[in-house]
Amino acid sequence: MKSVFISVFMGGVILLFFSCATVPTGPLAPGEVRLLKMDVPREGDIRIGIPFMVDIIFEAEGRPEMRRACFFWSGDGPYCSKVTKVNYGSPGTIYVELLNRSSGQYFLESYVQYVQDGKIRSTNVVSNHIYIIR
Repeated sequence: MKSVFISVFMGGVILLFFSCATVPTGPLAPGEVRLLKMDVPREGDIRIGIPFMVDIIFEAEGRPEMRRACFFWSGDGPYCSKVTKVNYGSPGTIYVELLNRSSGQYFLESYVQYVQDGKIRSTNVVSNHIYIIR
């Protein structure tokens, strides 16, 4: 019984650590971008060879220029795509069109490259599970 409690407790501590570590907190510097989450189409809505839209939710100080969104497909990558559209707001949304030629389940991770003070910067990483069917 004691070992089960310790295992559950340690799992909770690890989950809490990683959930807090994925999205930085604190005030943003001028021109800085922080990703909050990534929305992907639901299971069964993504097919091989058909482009689909990924929405990346962010917060930013000002309206920094978004250059590219880069993706890792279950650790394979990065594969970078031009940002299709940006809606600035509180929060804002970055729209990126993706295409995959293999079916299966993937752990999709993304970061965005943007311009701050004339230099290209990279955001934090957000992730989601994705399922592509034939």
